[in-house]
Amino acid sequence: MCFQPRRAQDHRHRVNGASSGAARWSENSIERLIPIHARASYAAVMRYSGGWAAEPPEVTTVLRVLRLLLHACFLFLLGVATARYLFGSPGQWTQWTVVCGAILLGAVYCSGAMAARHDVHRTRSLVWLAAVTVLWALLAWADSDFVWLAFPLYFLHLNLLRGVHSVMAVVVITATVVLGQALHTGDLTAGMVLGPVLGAVFAVAIAIGYTALHRESERRRELIETLTRTRDELAESQRRTGVLDERERLAREIHDTLAQGLSSIVLLLRSAENALPGDPDLATTRIAEARESASTNLAEARGFVRDLAPPSLTGADLPEALHRLCAKVARTDGIDCTLRTDGVPTELPSGYEVALLRAAQASLANVSAHARATTAVVTLGYLGGEVTLDVYDDGAGFVPEEIHTRADGSGYGIAALRERVAALGGGLHVESAPGEGTAIAVRLPLARETTPTEEGR
Repeated sequence: MCFQPRRAQDHRHRVNGASSGAARWSENSIERLIPIHARASYAAVMRYSGGWAAEPPEVTTVLRVLRLLLHACFLFLLGVATARYLFGSPGQWTQWTVVCGAILLGAVYCSGAMAARHDVHRTRSLVWLAAVTVLWALLAWADSDFVWLAFPLYFLHLNLLRGVHSVMAVVVITATVVLGQALHTGDLTAGMVLGPVLGAVFAVAIAIGYTALHRESERRRELIETLTRTRDELAESQRRTGVLDERERLAREIHDTLAQGLSSIVLLLRSAENALPGDPDLATTRIAEARESASTNLAEARGFVRDLAPPSLTGADLPEALHRLCAKVARTDGIDCTLRTDGVPTELPSGYEVALLRAAQASLANVSAHARATTAVVTLGYLGGEVTLDVYDDGAGFVPEEIHTRADGSGYGIAALRERVAALGGGLHVESAPGEGTAIAVRLPLARETTPTEEGR
């Protein structure tokens, strides 16, 4: 039955969009003395727990100390007043009545302090506050020493009552203290008035000051929560971006390795099928080439899983890998494919070599599958500030603007190649027209520093 905090209610109001109202001063002229937020603040001083949002450890320690000091102040003043009355009054039956009343007041107060460990309905808290106040008023009527319990009572009323009611309660308690002293002494002096009034003003000032501190603490807590939420959102966004980038990388790798290899195997087996039964030697050759292509693609797949360099680059530089690629195309597809090198070969980052090799593989695979070309020329150029790769064929050509990804997954090669090159800061240009062949040009800047991620692609 301890003083029921209203911070949980204020918290629900903030969640419902009333956070600005919880921090406003009441529009009533008297209510301006106690901000609405003060009730939540002093509830935090009184409460042990109650399901609110967790306070920082240092704030919890301060609130616990303030709460214990308030309880200690009340019980200390009650004990001093009881002892003075017990030893300063004649042994009459009224003396023991007052002592029993003091003990009852202490028991009621402590029961409320213990109940503060759990959620207590507001109505019960108000009943408890009324019981404490009535018992105090009876004791103050019996002896003037009990009037000094008014100071901790100020904080109880400022905590549990709303706005104008809390201020009115402080005024009534102050008036009770002044009248109680005048009743017992038979006189009214300036000290009897100034003492209680200054105590009341001091209590209200503490409430206002603590409210300002609590509001600042809330702002910092909200700022920390915002920063934490923003950090988590940024981490999630980066994770999603990384997932999408990895998916695009996997799509490019699969297209440039497994898909192209399987397409080559299909073409070789189809050629072998067409050669039967008239030319079994050619069919045998095509089947052997298909087996070789399957073995190569199996090695590519294993290297791809291990995220290693392509087998065609293992133990060789880029020009040598391109020369072997051209020889394979000439042997398997019957296309006159040659490699030309311009400039002085220089060592390239592994990411550049992989990208250029994949570009040559994808371009020559398209030549074999679609161009119906007789000649293909691959030109690797080292031009100082950039490295270039040009693939030209004299095939049927096409309209570059009409290339789109089809439902069966084909048509992705040029787009994937463009993305791969763009990831390294380069560019890709396609020139083609029906009946005029095709030229694909790749440009990669050598001056640009590559990242470890790029080198692994």
